[in-house]
Amino acid sequence: MQQADYAPTFAALCKEVGFCLHPKGEKRVLEALPNGLDAATRAVFDAEGVDFASATGDLRRAVRDCLKANLPGSGA
Repeated sequence: MQQADYAPTFAALCKEVGFCLHPKGEKRVLEALPNGLDAATRAVFDAEGVDFASATGDLRRAVRDCLKANLPGSGA
C-alpha cells in the first residue's frame, strides 16, 4: 500500500488523539507497522516527540486503538 492509503488513518489520529504527524513522522509509523501495532504506536510517540514510557496508559491505548480502527482494510 502507498502512503496515501493511510491518509485517513493519520487524519483520525490527529482529530481523535491530537497527534498530527508531519510526513517524516508518518513514514516512521508506516515503517514500524510490519512489526505490529505496538511498534507503530511507539513510533507515533517518537515522531511526536512524546516519551512513550511516561505517557499515560490511557493515551497509549487511545493511540493504539485509533490506529487499529483506522488502518486500511480494518473495515472502519
